[in-house]
Amino acid sequence: MSYITLPNPSLPGISGLLDYNKTTAQPLLNLAEVLLRGESTLSSGERELIAAHVSYLNNCHFCHSSHAAAAVAHLNCDISIMDDIKKNFVETPISPKLRALLDIAGKVQKGGKHVLPEDIAIAREAGASDRELHDTVLIAAAFCMFNRYVDGLATWAPQANEDYMEMGQKMAFLGYSRAR
Repeated sequence: MSYITLPNPSLPGISGLLDYNKTTAQPLLNLAEVLLRGESTLSSGERELIAAHVSYLNNCHFCHSSHAAAAVAHLNCDISIMDDIKKNFVETPISPKLRALLDIAGKVQKGGKHVLPEDIAIAREAGASDRELHDTVLIAAAFCMFNRYVDGLATWAPQANEDYMEMGQKMAFLGYSRAR
């Protein structure tokens, strides 16, 4: 049960909070749209993996599951990736560049000052550009905010991975700024 009275308590996670306050909803949705679907040399699937990874590290089940489901949709991969994120991608083949960027995102999740020059050097050596470093850090920082918003107001979340697949399809292919 959410800590605040939501107009539609059947909406899970951030969905219920966005419905609660349309004034704050639109800028948050626009930010998610730009970060996860806007112009970038990282694919939308890779950016969704970064968001899902940070959300898992923050123990935000709703955000981890919904963004992992969006990654599944973008990458056209098996639902098992949703659980592999929890194991730090031991089964999912990812590039050294994405691995380095995920490591940086994990450090941002702990605090921005945890990112060290050697982390940047490893990512650059793996082929990461300034833009990809920028986008990774901003996605990680933004998802720390989104995760705290969702969990700080005690929203509810479906538990099964399968419950997120339709939501992930909508996020991936209809976007975040869509009419709701």
